Amino acid sequence: MSAIAIKGWCPGALRPMLSGDGLVVRVRPYGGRLDARQAAGIADLAERYGNGLIDLTSRANLQIRGVSDEGHPALLDRLAQFGLVDPDAETERRRNILVTPFWSAGDDTCSLATELEHALVHSSLDLPTKFGFAVDDGKERMFAAASADVRFERDPSGTLIVRADGAELGRSVARSEAVSVALSLAEWFLASGGARDGRGRMAAHVRAGARLPEGLRGDAEPARGMAAPAPGLDPHGALIGAAFGQLSHSALRHLAGCAPALRTTPWRMMLAEGLHELPRTPDLITRADDPALRVIACSGAPRCREAHADTRGLAAALAPHVAAGARLHVSGCAKGCAHSGPASITLVGTGDGFDLVRDGSTRDRPVRRGLSGASLVKHPSILVGAC
Repeated sequence: MSAIAIKGWCPGALRPMLSGDGLVVRVRPYGGRLDARQAAGIADLAERYGNGLIDLTSRANLQIRGVSDEGHPALLDRLAQFGLVDPDAETERRRNILVTPFWSAGDDTCSLATELEHALVHSSLDLPTKFGFAVDDGKERMFAAASADVRFERDPSGTLIVRADGAELGRSVARSEAVSVALSLAEWFLASGGARDGRGRMAAHVRAGARLPEGLRGDAEPARGMAAPAPGLDPHGALIGAAFGQLSHSALRHLAGCAPALRTTPWRMMLAEGLHELPRTPDLITRADDPALRVIACSGAPRCREAHADTRGLAAALAPHVAAGARLHVSGCAKGCAHSGPASITLVGTGDGFDLVRDGSTRDRPVRRGLSGASLVKHPSILVGAC
């Protein structure tokens, strides 16, 4: 592999990451939206230049998997033709934006996202790779549990606010000043030492005692946060999931043929605009009670070189045994790439089998060690009792 196969950060299209199945090329849709032509194009490119698999990430991006070093330049050229490539890698890295999918024509969401994107293109901010923004400006906050460092939200009265993640209150802003205030928060974060060695997050910085300057502080309480939605019909269209956040190229192509556009989400689902009935495709999750929704699993072996086991096969076998309301996280290693937070049950792949953590994350102490995947499938009561 050449120098473009870079490991150790969130991948992009211009800076892919090497995994066990080849390069992972991340596509960041502008405004969190793909029109039907772009979505069908990604499906075709995944089939032609990758292994046909497409990840839906927790950053509301899509990842084309299994791209070869030799095929990457041609893939970039085609993505550029669809308007899905940034001018350069640094701009791509800064343009890390979550956009609520539940917007309507004429509200502030799309204009905020577009203005922020343009501002970041012309910015020289050297932000950490994982530093991101959230446009979550509906009547209720949908991204309360999603990762973001600077947030556009509303207070209970509907007034727009800009809030630093980790701060309980935000600053009320006029629409015309919202983006400049958000960038000022990012500038303060850097100037006050929030980033070290290319790493750092706003919430950790604030909670460590960093005090926001008076001009960026506020007294506006954000609107209430809502739980992540489930698959099903919505006034904006159909919310559709994928088992373990991975689509086949044929499933994405089918969705692109059903709707004028697809809106991405951080819940490893897509909102198909304007649909009034759910598509009938075996590869897609359309039921809120689908057992696969209770399980999180990373790519696992052999797709990830760090993983000690095939996580997806085990997750699929265990999903029917996870109690309603519980959550199982199957991680191929201790990094916990697919889910950094706690779960009812976390299985962590090691060289000696799986460690089992109850009500914790991959970083917590396990209550059992060295469980084989075969024994877990044979005796799922281990999970039922734990959940």
